[in-house]
Amino acid sequence: MANETELRDPWLVAVWPGMGNVAVGAGAYLAEQIGAHLVHELPASDLFDIKHVEVKQGLATVGRLPRSMFFEWKNPAEDGRDMLIFIGESQPSTGGYALCQRLLDYALARGVRRIVTFAAMATQLHPTDDPRVFGVGTDHDTLQELRDLETDVLAEGQIGGLNGVLLAAGVERGRSGLCLMGELPFFAAGVPNPKASLAVLKVFSKLATIDIDLTQLEEQSKAVEQGLLELLEKMREAARQESDADDESFSVPEFANAPDNEDDEDKNNPEAKEDNGPKLDYNARRRIETMFEEASHKREKAFRLKEELDRLGVFKQYEDRFLDLFKKAD
Repeated sequence: MANETELRDPWLVAVWPGMGNVAVGAGAYLAEQIGAHLVHELPASDLFDIKHVEVKQGLATVGRLPRSMFFEWKNPAEDGRDMLIFIGESQPSTGGYALCQRLLDYALARGVRRIVTFAAMATQLHPTDDPRVFGVGTDHDTLQELRDLETDVLAEGQIGGLNGVLLAAGVERGRSGLCLMGELPFFAAGVPNPKASLAVLKVFSKLATIDIDLTQLEEQSKAVEQGLLELLEKMREAARQESDADDESFSVPEFANAPDNEDDEDKNNPEAKEDNGPKLDYNARRRIETMFEEASHKREKAFRLKEELDRLGVFKQYEDRFLDLFKKAD
């Protein structure tokens, strides 16, 4: 590790893995492109438990624990700010808030005044569309900076994991912070998405007034975009085949038939009263509820749910609820 140097008005950028590797992808690319170097590492044994062993040629050895690393960068501009970049290879299953405190102990000792995290936000985005960047600030001044950059401010929602928790820990210790969330397609939340990372870094470079060569990330984005288009078509075909199979075999059990007081049931069902689409009968609503339950546990089921809502012409009625399956930024 390189020696630490005195930093000038530094910001802390902190990232961990999450949906689409948007955050850690952007953070690692940033560190590499600006030439940040490793200066400090939090002890892994204090943060993570050993949960597996590595097996090679029949021999078992202790697996490598995730690293939690700090990189620093000295801005060559005379009036520019320096950067401290934290990259965590994994988030601990417990003790996340304690990790944030230890992280801040080091960052504040190095003079950090602002905390920036990256995250992802899953939406209905088509792979060929330009992703938006959503922003959240911890105070009104920071929020205004995001608005000045025409960033979409996240009015309500959650930021899951340490990408969000660190902001709260920073506020408690008197540091302002913000989170930039790159938009990605909900159906590909588990696929690395450099296009969302690219969008985040474009906003960050303006916010921090630093130049970042984004050429490599742009090339990666084009390649992944083509792959997502192919994946989208395969998922559509699989959804059609599954739907055709269900149409042939699906029948509503006798005990699940609509109750006699179906009109009263409709009064208590917000979706049934909406004017922005067809009114569904009882059995259709039951089927959609089952599909929502499946999608809440397995994200891949969400694509079939979306296809069904579109087929019935009722997606607008369920849109907020559907997006809530992915709304928690990660």
